[in-house]
Amino acid sequence: MPSPSNSRRDPAALLPLTPAMFHVLLSLAEGDKHGYAILKEVTSRTDGEVALSTGTLYGLIKRMLADGLIVSPLRRPAGGDDDERRRYYRLTDFGRQVATAEAARHERIVQSARAFRLIPGKAR
Repeated sequence: MPSPSNSRRDPAALLPLTPAMFHVLLSLAEGDKHGYAILKEVTSRTDGEVALSTGTLYGLIKRMLADGLIVSPLRRPAGGDDDERRRYYRLTDFGRQVATAEAARHERIVQSARAFRLIPGKAR
């Protein structure tokens, strides 16, 4: 069954995202990546606090492809380091909207935590 056009979908309808899904979207926000590069980037960015298994990652990728959050581009990146067996993934405009909405949701949570002096910083 075809999904409705992403231009008419409300990103908030997919929130909240799981932490793992949000980390994958964050990883793809900076550009196309293959699965292993996503795993490495998430682990590096979180100083090892989030280490996705390949099974978890590819389950998330399957779901995000079906939800229209990411696509597998037809063109491969230029360069000699590419392995033809790798499949690359790209954030769609809708995927970026969902990631942005989730980031805003987290920002509101952090503002609340600051207001209750649970973390340092100026409460708004």
